[in-house]
Amino acid sequence: MEHYNMNLTLKVWKQKDGNSKGGFETYKVNNISSEMSFLEMFDVLNEQLIHEGKEPIAFDHDCREGICGMCSMYINGRPHGPWQGTTTCQLHMRAFKDGDTIVVEPWRANAFPVVKDLIVDRTSFDRIIQAGGYVSVNTGVTIDANSHMIGKDIADKAFAAATCIGCGACVAACKNSSALLFLSAKTSHLALLPQGQPERNNRALAMVAQMDKEGFGSCTNTGACEAVCPKEIEITNIARLNRDFAGAGLAADIKE
Repeated sequence: MEHYNMNLTLKVWKQKDGNSKGGFETYKVNNISSEMSFLEMFDVLNEQLIHEGKEPIAFDHDCREGICGMCSMYINGRPHGPWQGTTTCQLHMRAFKDGDTIVVEPWRANAFPVVKDLIVDRTSFDRIIQAGGYVSVNTGVTIDANSHMIGKDIADKAFAAATCIGCGACVAACKNSSALLFLSAKTSHLALLPQGQPERNNRALAMVAQMDKEGFGSCTNTGACEAVCPKEIEITNIARLNRDFAGAGLAADIKE
């Protein structure tokens, strides 16, 4: 693959804190290698700003391996940028060309308040997961892999749902800021397996209630969440959650 350098214009959202009014600031970066990651390009920009005696741009990152989900940036109108199935840290500058203008914003959702610049508070996701509780099965010692017979198709679906990293791209892409793709992934990987059955109904009810409490919107059914998910979580998980939620509500009514 051909290596090349480029000069870019960056329009980056700057906001002192959650109570301050933010706005875009324009920066120029030169001689950016096409083989740099997007976050490495931001490192170069921040080094440049520090050298000039200016405040660097605050952004979130940790693993830089597409695992942690912290590198949440809205790039040119798309969460995580133009590449399919890719987190911001895995996005490389060869996705752009010399002379491009790149607009970078934080996630836009009431449930993800801005902390500073491109950093948002995503602890609402943590509280939704906490609302789901634990599985009550006695795990004990490691058991033989074949002691619970689970079909490969089911196992694959459970594993695929479990790959959700909770980055919030689905929320950022949704015009209603819905968290249903995230929530359905977190419920589905347990709902598909024997270990998740005892609390299946309570889990669905509790996590949906917490999602609503956090201020996320309702599903738009447009599929934008699935289109931008860096782990390509399928919206069929939302249908599964809807069935579980309806069934759990019906079961609760019958008990009463």
